[in-house]
Formats: sequence, C-alpha cells, structure tokens
Amino acid sequence: MKAWRKGLGLAATVMACGLALAACSKKPAAESAAVPASAAAPADKEYTIGWTIYAGWMPWPYADQAGIVKKWADKYHVKIKLVQINDYVESLNQFTAGKLDGVASTNMDGLTVPAAGGMDTTAIILGDYSNGNDGVILKGASKLAAIKGQKVNLVENSVSHYLLARGLEKAGLKMSDVSTVNTSDADIVAAYAAPSTTALVTWNPQLAEVKKGQGAHEVFDSSAIPGEIQDLMVISTAAAKANPNLAKALTGIWYETLSIMHKNDAAGVAARTAMAKLSGTDLPGYEAQLKTTYLYYDPKAAADYVASKDAVAATDRVRKFSFEKGLFGQGAKSVDAIGIQFPGGQVLGDPANVKLRFDDTYMKLAASGGL
Repeated sequence: MKAWRKGLGLAATVMACGLALAACSKKPAAESAAVPASAAAPADKEYTIGWTIYAGWMPWPYADQAGIVKKWADKYHVKIKLVQINDYVESLNQFTAGKLDGVASTNMDGLTVPAAGGMDTTAIILGDYSNGNDGVILKGASKLAAIKGQKVNLVENSVSHYLLARGLEKAGLKMSDVSTVNTSDADIVAAYAAPSTTALVTWNPQLAEVKKGQGAHEVFDSSAIPGEIQDLMVISTAAAKANPNLAKALTGIWYETLSIMHKNDAAGVAARTAMAKLSGTDLPGYEAQLKTTYLYYDPKAAADYVASKDAVAATDRVRKFSFEKGLFGQGAKSVDAIGIQFPGGQVLGDPANVKLRFDDTYMKLAASGGL
C-alpha cells in the first residue's frame, strides 16, 4: 500500500522482539504516560517527522512543498522538518529509536514496532483506511478458495499477512491451508512474473502493477474489512506532552491540505497532480489509488471513528493477530501485554503498560474550528 508500505520485515520483527522485553514491564499508567522534566522541549527544538510514499500520505510532502507546513509551524511557534524515508520499516525503526519525533504509520505497525519496542506512542490523526488498496492476487484462478495448498508471496508479518488471514477466514480456510514466502515490496512485482509464483498479497502502487500481469485475478481486497487497516500520524507521547503545539500544528497542516486536494477546482487538481508526481505516478494513476483509499476529509468523522466501538473491535482483531504471530516479542506472555488506550480512557490490554494511545483531541479541535 506504499513504496515500503506496511511491512515489518525480518529486521523490524527482530527489533520488536528484542525491545519488547522492556515494553512488557509493568509500570503504573501514570508513570508510563508522564514526561520527565528533562524531556521538556527546548525553545529551538526542531521536530522531525518521517513519511513514506503511499496515496494517503502524499498530502504531507505536498504541504511542505506548498508552504502549508511553514504556515502552521509559524502559527504555533514550532519547528517542523518533514523527511522522506525510502524504506517504510526503517522509518518505524528510526521513530522507535528516537531519531524521529513522529512518523506516518499503520495501526498494526504502530503497535508491533514502536509500541512493542517500548516507545510510548500517540496517534493524533486517523488519515484514512485501506478500502481496496491491499489485495490478494491469484494467477489463473478467480476464486479465493483456489488458494488452498498454494505458496503465497507477501511481506510476512505485515498487514499483507493480516489481509491474507482475514481473507482465508472469510473463505472458511485457515492459515495452515497455505504457506507463505517472505517477499519484499521492492521485489513483489517481479516475483509475480516468475512461473513458480501463483499467489501473492501486496498493496498499491505495487498492487496496480501486479493486476496488469498475465492471468492476474484479484480475489480479495481490503474493502471487505473496512476500518481494519488504518493509516495514522503518530508522534511520541513524550513530544506530545512536552509541546502540545506540535500536534496542533500537524493537525492544522493535515486538514488544510485535505481541504485543498478534495476539491475539483483548479487548486485541487493542481494539488493532486503535485502529489501524483511526488509519488512517482501521473494524475490518473494517483486518483485511481485515491478511489481505494477512504480518506477522512472530515475531522469529525475521523474523531468519531477513533472513539467508536468499531475502532476498538478492529484494534482487538489486529492485536490478536499480532500476538499470535509473535510480534509483541518474546517477553509478551499474553495478548494483553501491551496496553492500547482509546478516547474516554478505555484500554485494551494492560492498563499499567499503555504504549499506544489513540487521541481524538486534535481532530476534535479541527472539527470545531479551534485550531
């Protein structure tokens, strides 16, 4: 679903396993969320935010190019530097290591890399969910049931793996009915051309290329599981507490940019054209990807979803899959090892070890005109 879209990959999985021992220590909730005095941001601190290429995240580099980032950073007296990271996993690893103050991430990857790695992480913006941007492809077969007994190329332990599991579940099959071949996003398109490849799972823009291949049939996609593969802007909880103006500025940047790109006037077309170029495609190609991306143009709708029972249920599915795959690390003894907090204080998992927080504060401010 992006140039190194939602994959954890072996390196990130190993990192998560190694760091998760610290994540599973039982600290009081208040201590976990607190920011030590030394963490207070100095006046001249520059916040670095990482992003990678994906249809739903292209508003970030466009906003930087168009001066929207500077406008909101100046308004809130913060310094913000947007940085493209060519490898999605690397962006998550850098955030986990404290080299980035924020990063564009999926819900699953935010849980299984920074949160599992001990980084107290806050999701301040729900940007979109995959509504067909991720898909299962079979070569020469048009029904998902035909996948039984096949080898499936995908980025293991990523949302591609999750999508496959959900598809098999809906088809009355089990993960044991297939075997997986770990294939990087950079190699997935070429892998389809190999005669030995009969099934794969990937995301856009790679998905669009694979679908052009001979005998390709998309037999399942993320539109069948709306809301489960979410794309977020996450920042460290320490940064959020040390300087709430960072979250306000980022939220203002996001929704001003979406308000421009959503229109069909000259400015909107120009914005989408620029985003297309930044992502390596043309306007028709980019708009085709936007059609399978459910962007929350309305901040109220995004805030309402984050606080809903549906969001909790979707997150519960994702965390259970992640734990079953060992993505919480060797120190995690149960699916409840990592706490996930929602608006209103509801927590899935250990309330004494909250490491992923969904905060609707800033989306609500955007909805009310309070930014």
